[in-house]
Amino acid sequence: MKVTVVGAGAVGATCADNIARKELCNELVLLDIKEGIAEGKAQDMMQTATLLGFDTKITGSTNDYSKTANSDVVVITSGLPRKPGMTREELIGVNAGIVKGVCENILKHSPNAIIIVISNPMDTMTYLALQSTGLPKHRIIGMGGTLDSSRFKYQLSQHLGCSPADLNAVVVGGHGDTTMIPLIRLATWNSTPVTNFLSAEQQEKIVKDTMVGGATLTALIGTSAWYAPGAAGAALVESILRDEKKLFTCCVALDGEYGQKDICLGVPVIIGKNGWEKILDFQLNETEQAAFNKSADAVRSMNDVLKTL
Repeated sequence: MKVTVVGAGAVGATCADNIARKELCNELVLLDIKEGIAEGKAQDMMQTATLLGFDTKITGSTNDYSKTANSDVVVITSGLPRKPGMTREELIGVNAGIVKGVCENILKHSPNAIIIVISNPMDTMTYLALQSTGLPKHRIIGMGGTLDSSRFKYQLSQHLGCSPADLNAVVVGGHGDTTMIPLIRLATWNSTPVTNFLSAEQQEKIVKDTMVGGATLTALIGTSAWYAPGAAGAALVESILRDEKKLFTCCVALDGEYGQKDICLGVPVIIGKNGWEKILDFQLNETEQAAFNKSADAVRSMNDVLKTL
């Protein structure tokens, strides 16, 4: 198996590191446009192999897409990171050109690859990847909801005083501070609704803190987060390459599901060897569906920017 991670910044390098440590593939290519960055980080990671006990071969490349040939999965992290005070919408103009170019170059050498999009604004970049490549929709996956759901579990665990691993909780909708929808009604602690243990005030705070999770970290560290986004990307790669059929919230193309069409948005999906294989209907209540529709409207507004580029 072969995996390529495009973008050797903090998120891409962290994603690659997670993939290598778990030995998810035989060969891993890290590619970046900046001279020497991918080669240096690849070499640095390879020098941990004997210490961490993995045998994955990691290769760095400065914009040489021929080295990515025959990749089974490609993770796209490249693009301008979000800076303090910057909205995801402001990233569209710059990152759209980058993501489109990456997709074109990748498919020249790996026409059968499954593409995972992490670049922001993630919902719009996923939609762009789908529209510009013409690939079957199951082979284009946006990572956002996987990360948001992990952040949701973290917030819940802080209030419940429990292990995040004992929680099941998902975030649907757009990957944005105002568009994501943490489904606290459906969240469980080892099969028991978390709402049994939390006051209305706690629930409201958990939802709010989850929604601004990315912006909170950006304000604290001065740039976008990388550990959890990188790990989320690697988790999707693992479910694909090991055909785990795991349930994640991912940004995928909707064709009537959840009442939406011609849009890529976060919904619960099964991830396996074919990419995303099935959308699950969580039967949103009236309030949740209204929030989902509002989220879709906001994402469509961002997608409309693509028409002006």
